[in-house]
Amino acid sequence: MTQSSGGIDTVLFDLDGTLTDPFTGITRSIQHALAALGAVVPPAEELGWCIGPPLWDSFAVLLNSSDRALLDRAVALYRERYTATGLFENELITGMAPLTRKLAEAGFTLYVATSKPHAYAGKIVEHFGLMPDFVRVYGSELDGTRSAKAELIAYLLAEEGREAGQCVMIGDRKHDLIGANANGLRSIGVLWGYGSREELEAEKPALIAAEPADIGSWLSV
Repeated sequence: MTQSSGGIDTVLFDLDGTLTDPFTGITRSIQHALAALGAVVPPAEELGWCIGPPLWDSFAVLLNSSDRALLDRAVALYRERYTATGLFENELITGMAPLTRKLAEAGFTLYVATSKPHAYAGKIVEHFGLMPDFVRVYGSELDGTRSAKAELIAYLLAEEGREAGQCVMIGDRKHDLIGANANGLRSIGVLWGYGSREELEAEKPALIAAEPADIGSWLSV
């Protein structure tokens, strides 16, 4: 049974796997970094799990290393390709643009809250024409600061003067829902991204959405 959406006037959206499908750009950029390091390069279809978590965490697993210098090098190589090419190897999720427009017109305050650096995230949101619906895009810093969702959401709430009870976090991975839970927010898990239903249900979201319209229905728009 889903929880009530009562009292919510602020909606936080994850970016990768929630608003857009960045599979091609992210996986090709990871492959580029691994190849440049002389590491094993898995096929793209085995790298979907890397979409969502902070890059350093993914490369720590892929390289089987906790050496910060090596991980920093991997992230730099990833960004070498991502900033030039991968950023827009990306597709808007069908139904998302109508949803964000409808929510904004209904008076909801919308933010993007992503582990991706805000320098890149803002360009993507703008590229897909969604920027008018959002007050601000929140993301990590290039050095990884605030790449953890709990820290990012806490920062957003403080910056915007928002109370946890008036907010809902929407995302496709457990990291989004864990971050929401850590800050006392309700959350919605979406099934069109890169987390399984089991992964999302384990974090007890208020709703599991099979399509963007489910979010609109839950928020009564």
